[in-house]
Amino acid sequence: MGARSAARQILRWTVRHTTSSVFSPLQFERCHHPALCRLLCSTITHSTVQSLDRDPEHAHLSEKPASELSLSSLTDMGFTATQAEQLYEAVSSIRGRAAKHALSTLTVLFVLGLNPTSMMKVLEKCPELYTIKETQLQERINNLRKLGLVEGSLHRMVAHYPQILTLPVKTIKKGVTFFREKCLFTVQQVTNILRDSPAVMMEDHDQLEYKFQYVYFRMGVKQAEMVKCKLFRFTLDEVRYRHIFLERRGLYETPDKKGQTHIINPKLENILNANQETFLTYVARATAEEYEVFKKLVARELLQQEVQPGRIVADSEDEDEDDDDYDDDDDDNESRGKSGYMKRRKK
Repeated sequence: MGARSAARQILRWTVRHTTSSVFSPLQFERCHHPALCRLLCSTITHSTVQSLDRDPEHAHLSEKPASELSLSSLTDMGFTATQAEQLYEAVSSIRGRAAKHALSTLTVLFVLGLNPTSMMKVLEKCPELYTIKETQLQERINNLRKLGLVEGSLHRMVAHYPQILTLPVKTIKKGVTFFREKCLFTVQQVTNILRDSPAVMMEDHDQLEYKFQYVYFRMGVKQAEMVKCKLFRFTLDEVRYRHIFLERRGLYETPDKKGQTHIINPKLENILNANQETFLTYVARATAEEYEVFKKLVARELLQQEVQPGRIVADSEDEDEDDDDYDDDDDDNESRGKSGYMKRRKK
């Protein structure tokens, strides 16, 4: 019963959410979801037909959906015996009514294109998915599609960070609005941020705004470069430590109001995306010992500044001059952002 119910749900989801080309009569035999095809063919074709043969007049009674999984239904879906046992134990350990949503969760993940092995990893990372209603999952996935996440990107994002499906649609929409209005990213840039850094949707907006303003005003980096280097995968401390270290060594300079510097600043991508050894060797040209001592000193400085009024930037002797430059010709959006950046960091 559990396998038939899963097959029906998968078929219903497939018809509703996938393109017709995937399951057209000519291409069905080349289905991109082997477990889905196996489940549909073996379970519906054999079990349901046998049921109809036995009692055709009351066949509709057998269509009652099952709310629980069995080991046999899990192996029918393509899980190995070991995987089926692990999954069954995980579902059995869920208390209350929430356990009945496990079948819907598997259905959704199959339709997204996850194979059984990938699905096991996803559910190990985020067992909360077992407890989410099918309608909620559908709504959340549909919303992500509306934001521009096509099937390949959506598949990879869920496999990498399945917690994104635990967030209500309202939370995602608030995050998108924040990046569009507070940080002035384009629609496509917000889609790229969500695709590359989905965990950002769980972060505090005040801290995100501060990080953005630090990179925009303090480092002089524009939105396109932030997106390219996947800025929001890094913590504020990771950004600040490397930036200030370069600045104090004379290797980075805050651009003036015209975006000009006396030196050629390294790209944000080279600063953040390199591992520490590469960063120190080719960008900062320093030793690991020097960097570790520096980080301890800056951490102490930042801690002292957090308990004092004013902003927390621990750097440049020419800060006041730079501030005067910005105040001259900044437009309204930059002025509002700058004023936010001047405030003390919120804890």
